[in-house]
Amino acid sequence: MQDLKVKIDGKEYNVKVEELDSGKLKVYFDGETFEVETKSDIEKQLFEETEEQSSGGQGVVTAPLPGIVFSVDVKVGDKVKKGNKVISLMAMKMENEITASVNGKVKQIKVKKGDTVNKGDVLLVL
Repeated sequence: MQDLKVKIDGKEYNVKVEELDSGKLKVYFDGETFEVETKSDIEKQLFEETEEQSSGGQGVVTAPLPGIVFSVDVKVGDKVKKGNKVISLMAMKMENEITASVNGKVKQIKVKKGDTVNKGDVLLVL
């Protein structure tokens, strides 16, 4: 357990912080206990949950989370195998690789570098 000083809205507070086996933090303050997740814990969990959700249907690759297209790594006519990186999205200050969910040939690319996408938007069709 660590004793820390934290500043919230310009005011300093003394807290005790303990890291739990789950990766969360237990914060003790003013006789109360709070269990919190850090931003990186939440980002990691979201990435793990969405990493395998890159396909919205047979041959349709959709955005698993909102973000900005960082790169399009294929072009129309390219043959891809299941698991090949096809697009990178920047979301929550992290680059997220979007992979092909099936073997196939790229038929359509619906986005370009710099486009903003929402969760579920079609990125490309195999």
